[in-house]
Amino acid sequence: MTVLVTGGAGYIGAHMVLALIDAGEPVVVLDDLSTGVGEAVPEGVPLIIGDVADQALVAQTIARHGVTELAHFAAKIVVPESVADPLGYYESNTAKTRALLEAAIRAGVSRVIFSSTAAVYGEPETSPVSEDTPPSPINPYGRSKLMSEWMLADAAAAHPMRYVALRYFNVAGADPRGRAGQSTPAATHLIKVACQTALGKRPHLQVFGTDYPTPDGSCLRDYIQVGDLAQAHVLALAHLRSGGESLTLNCGYGRGYSVLEVIETVKRVSGVDFETRLTGRRAGDPAALIARADAIRERLGWRPACDDLEAIVRQALAWERRLG
Repeated sequence: MTVLVTGGAGYIGAHMVLALIDAGEPVVVLDDLSTGVGEAVPEGVPLIIGDVADQALVAQTIARHGVTELAHFAAKIVVPESVADPLGYYESNTAKTRALLEAAIRAGVSRVIFSSTAAVYGEPETSPVSEDTPPSPINPYGRSKLMSEWMLADAAAAHPMRYVALRYFNVAGADPRGRAGQSTPAATHLIKVACQTALGKRPHLQVFGTDYPTPDGSCLRDYIQVGDLAQAHVLALAHLRSGGESLTLNCGYGRGYSVLEVIETVKRVSGVDFETRLTGRRAGDPAALIARADAIRERLGWRPACDDLEAIVRQALAWERRLG
């Protein structure tokens, strides 16, 4: 049983590949390398360079490698960019997912793990936010992912296919063994950017908005370590293989840290008091997104191993130093 990992040369996808290899699973990666890095794919794992919407390529890959399951990570993920380029996001995240699902279902793939996002919740009225909270995305990125969730649900109702959609909160950190991390130089993840600034790769760090209705005025986010997240996907796969029903689950720790708290943690861990510049809010950023994460623990038996902001920052710093 081979797992096809789309976007497997990217940050989260690469950690999923490692988790599957660690579990003894055969894997094949499909990635266009627009943001992913070919070197992130471990030696011995087939890397197919191409577009997930190329249905002939997808069908060929499934047949050639005996693919039985799909883990779909390939997507555009930058909220402000989605506001500036909404049609590009609907193309990459929604239209291409539709094409991929069609090709996979035609080829007999019956189990799908989908990389979704907490951005589907928008500005939730309650915090932490549970899976029962009605989705109300406030940016094209969140809408593009929610549309894909709807497609999954409709496809599962019409075909012999089941899925688990995992709604990520803020992903951070790196593989503790140093095998993978966030390698995109222009990434917008806060911890990545703060670590780059601490190491002198950026002249300063911008803080977007200090007038939010939060304790210190900066945005609150739930940071989940990337290896813990990858393990959630492995458990989701096991759930489907055992005949489990389709699920949509939050992936977070249930605790929020503000932007300013994260910056202070990076300064403390790195020992560098780098420059920060306060500026206005970014388009599409909600004030707070914190997960109620009881369901994933109950349904999948997920037990995070790295629920520690300082440890996550140390991993990110170590990876950033490795990149040079």
